Amino acid sequence: MSDGLRRDRRDIEQRIDDAARAASAPAPAGDTPDAILRLVGVSRVYGSGEQTVTALAGVDLEVSPGELVAIMGASGSGKSTLLSIAGGLQEPTAGEVIVEGRALSSLDAREMARLRRRSLGFVFQDFNLIPTLTAIENVTLPLELDGDAAREARRMAQVALDAVGLDEKHDAYPDDLSGGQQQRIAIARAVVGGRRLILADEPTGALDSVTGEAVLRMLRTRVDEGAAGLLVTHEARHAAWADRIVFLRDGRVVDESRRESADTLLGPAR
Repeated sequence: MSDGLRRDRRDIEQRIDDAARAASAPAPAGDTPDAILRLVGVSRVYGSGEQTVTALAGVDLEVSPGELVAIMGASGSGKSTLLSIAGGLQEPTAGEVIVEGRALSSLDAREMARLRRRSLGFVFQDFNLIPTLTAIENVTLPLELDGDAAREARRMAQVALDAVGLDEKHDAYPDDLSGGQQQRIAIARAVVGGRRLILADEPTGALDSVTGEAVLRMLRTRVDEGAAGLLVTHEARHAAWADRIVFLRDGRVVDESRRESADTLLGPAR
């Protein structure tokens, strides 16, 4: 191993140690809330030897309550890999992911599944709805799997569906609904039960512009209520809904803009 690689590894290990200490330390009175999501020195490498592909390389990222962060970059820049690792769907090759103060590497399979059900909401481009379940059953299912009583789970699902404008579609099946309505079910499922971290991977990719804007508005509303949001998108007008935009290239963070500068960079998009 070269001296440069050794220095990079030591630097990443030090940042992981610092993050772990910060996550376990009590916050001083008056401080802003801790980040809900923290990525520290996260790398992801596929293959070996000449076939090695580096999808992420030493990425640091924090997302706080009430903050929507957009991830942008060219195809193959590592956007979806970052989102997948943030949600515990993949393990990083190096680095650490901390959600609500808990390092994912410290969780066993049962604890990880519980964290996903209770704290993480996923919104994917292809919806991932169960076609044999109605809208309300799709939203209720993760609550019941987590042990909520059927009546209470149904009540929470009704509230979530009503909030996304599907108050008259509770008993409809996904195949009988438009793409926009199916995506709204997916968002209701992602936010039901007060999940605090919403991870959205190109959630408007299959939608028309009007429906896509409605979906982004729903995501923005949930974040404004106190959740943290991470949005992967390739469209500048969608990224302009975010408080902060992080740009990836070849698996590395190469730039970052906050809303004020992003508005100038992206132009009138909201």
